[in-house]
Amino acid sequence: MGDVFAGLNSLSFEAGLTEDEKELLYLRARTAGLQYCGSAHAVFLCELVHTLRGMISRRTAKSPAGNDDLCVGILGMGRMGKKLLLFLLAKSGIRPSYIKVSTRRPESAEELIHTEVECFFDNRRLASWADILFLCCLPSHLPKVCADLHSNLSKSCLVYSFTSAVPCSRLSQLLGHDFILKPQYDLVVCDTMDVWLSCSPLSDPLLIELSCPLSMSGGITLSPKWVCGLLYILLNICTAAGLGSSDALSLINSLLKKCPHTAELNVQSFISEANAPCLPKEECFPWISLTNVQTKDTPLLAVLSSSNSIQPCISAAYKSLMKTAANTDTL
Repeated sequence: MGDVFAGLNSLSFEAGLTEDEKELLYLRARTAGLQYCGSAHAVFLCELVHTLRGMISRRTAKSPAGNDDLCVGILGMGRMGKKLLLFLLAKSGIRPSYIKVSTRRPESAEELIHTEVECFFDNRRLASWADILFLCCLPSHLPKVCADLHSNLSKSCLVYSFTSAVPCSRLSQLLGHDFILKPQYDLVVCDTMDVWLSCSPLSDPLLIELSCPLSMSGGITLSPKWVCGLLYILLNICTAAGLGSSDALSLINSLLKKCPHTAELNVQSFISEANAPCLPKEECFPWISLTNVQTKDTPLLAVLSSSNSIQPCISAAYKSLMKTAANTDTL
């Protein structure tokens, strides 16, 4: 059935706006773009972590947490939390029974919650269970949330923060935890921003192209330190599993090798040249503080800035994931 309101401009959202208000319409596109990009990048991270855990399990006959399944927790079920859940169900290989949500209003998630996704209100329970915990709460709720999470997070639990206005260094202090990643997006008003307002499915090739890390366009860019954080997360997972530096690099390089002629990451890519020769192949990399990765210049940031082969590799891995058939695109 066609849209009976099609062509009736007087009923459109913009019809009741003043000229001054119309100048702010780009904010709608910015919000939609941030939700799409934030969710897509988070799912990309989850898939790489999930795949790496399986690779470690096959190599060592055990996974970092005792099984291959990745436990993903979402704290908060506002617009960002719902969008993230939609992407996880549509794009990731994570089983719905391994996704849990903690929200002050569990009933608000009914329209998106898969029957196997458990929804409750218990932040401590979520923190002690999750391998990756997404913070999708308001800044005003953060002190209470951090009080709940403090002392309930394992060292290897990754906290991924979508909470605005609170830098990762401050969040690290509040949580007493240093395994935290917070994406930093820059925004520029441009004529192409309206594309984020489209009702296209999650697999729309244009949106996938615009949201591709390290080569984003459409008025939104992602700091390359996010990609550094992603790669150091993979390294820390190998360290937590007791893998020597040689095995860790082998797995990470094979995980990212989506393009021919890709330069491989080596010890010097992750730690300083002064310390790299002192690391035997059978010895683990040191645990890397993600707070330092996001606030300081690292060897890996220099590699990303100087290498022309890492960017297409990241892009190819991202596009491969996002172009997979989405069985919940219509949600």
